[in-house]
Amino acid sequence: MHFISCTISKARSLKSGVAYLVFFTLSFLSACTVGPDFVRPTPSDSNRYIQESLVTAVAEGQKQSFTLGAAIPSDWWRLFKSAQLDTIVAQAINNNPSLQASEAALRQSQDNLRAGYGVFYPQVNAGVDAYRTRSSPVQKGLSNPNSIFNVVTASGTISYIFDIFGGERRTVEGLRAQSDYQNYMNKAAYVTLSANVVNTCIARAAYAAQIKSTEQLILLENQQLHASQAQFDAGTVDYASNLSIRSLIASNQASLAPLRQRLSQAEHLLATLEGVEPSKVFLPDIELTGISLPLNLPLSLPSDLVHQRPDILAAESQLHVASADIGVVTAAMFPSFSLSATYGVAGNSFSNLGEVAGRFWSVGPAVTIPLFRGGSLKYARQATIDAYQQSQANYRQIVLSAFAQVADNLNALKNDADALQAQSEARRTAKEALALLQASYQGGLVAYVDVLIADIQFHQTTIAYLQAIAQRHQDTVGLFVALGGGWWDGQYATANGRTP
Repeated sequence: MHFISCTISKARSLKSGVAYLVFFTLSFLSACTVGPDFVRPTPSDSNRYIQESLVTAVAEGQKQSFTLGAAIPSDWWRLFKSAQLDTIVAQAINNNPSLQASEAALRQSQDNLRAGYGVFYPQVNAGVDAYRTRSSPVQKGLSNPNSIFNVVTASGTISYIFDIFGGERRTVEGLRAQSDYQNYMNKAAYVTLSANVVNTCIARAAYAAQIKSTEQLILLENQQLHASQAQFDAGTVDYASNLSIRSLIASNQASLAPLRQRLSQAEHLLATLEGVEPSKVFLPDIELTGISLPLNLPLSLPSDLVHQRPDILAAESQLHVASADIGVVTAAMFPSFSLSATYGVAGNSFSNLGEVAGRFWSVGPAVTIPLFRGGSLKYARQATIDAYQQSQANYRQIVLSAFAQVADNLNALKNDADALQAQSEARRTAKEALALLQASYQGGLVAYVDVLIADIQFHQTTIAYLQAIAQRHQDTVGLFVALGGGWWDGQYATANGRTP
């Protein structure tokens, strides 16, 4: 509410008293605000994400359990207990260009909000004009001769808009909501960046493990080829056995190329995320076995999820902007009031600006009443209501997608454990079968084709086993992200002092 302080002396005329009464009335009316007051959407009353009970199968002696309502740490990636991983994430948070762009967008929205607050203060302007002119009395119906003279003017103007119907306040409210939106988008950028870095590091470690396993298998097969060649030279086996081994070695060597390509792509992606050129990036080696699996997982309540996921909060801020826009266009349908005053001096040179004859002033209110706009104001208001309803639908969709994402990751963790346990058992039995067949072959009890089949099966189960480990780790990352990434905790800081 805006107030005008003044003292009215008894010597003032009735006309002046009426003017002040009008000003006081306008000031008190400025407490009115049209348009709806924004109300946050009601959170879900559900206490679960999936219909099934939260049970995660045991895989290789590791069982992940959930603590409902537990806090998610902002540095959740530290739960994987890899110092090399922590270093890469910190480097990305400090130098990622997309994150820096998001921070700049946030600062821009905050500065726009500060600029918007200026409407609540009187606007003061000063100006100086100096020009030489020629008059034409004929334009005024006079027959006097033309004259050429100088005009120098110095003046000051003060104006104030009475925000009676709250249009300006709704505009600033929208700017504040827009700043909130950029803030949550910045938090979303932190969460997305950290998740991308961790997932890429896991994938890189998995590719490296698959390459190492394949190279070890090729080394073993070369030893088998050497033994087979010796047997062929002794005449105990035919040459077909040698050819089969050579074919298998070549096939496994061919599988190394796409694995190395995926490894290099993961490293190049990490370089991009860290804001470094691929040719200059330095990445510490991370073993897949060196990335621990978090076992005690926090699980936010559904009612809390809508207040901590940055994409949901960003959608809520957009809904707030749409609500404020309704108030802005509604206020435009009502009269607008302003008060302005001007004082100045004029003369034919700068030296005589102070003369009394050159002084001028004006003061008075102004009212603009929209009488007829061809329906533009009515339909503009309806358009903002439609935009608000669209934002409501978008908000509900984002909430539903967020709940589905959490549910997907919860089920994925259970399925990952089952798959890893099965792959572990398949790999163990394939390894035992290969060892038995190799011993039997050396004793001349089986054909070498049986050993080759066992080799292929062991290699395939090993690759599938490593992929299952990586998938379980990545789905754990997915759960942390689906729950909002813990950005609100704010305890983790990088070398530059940034906090997610």
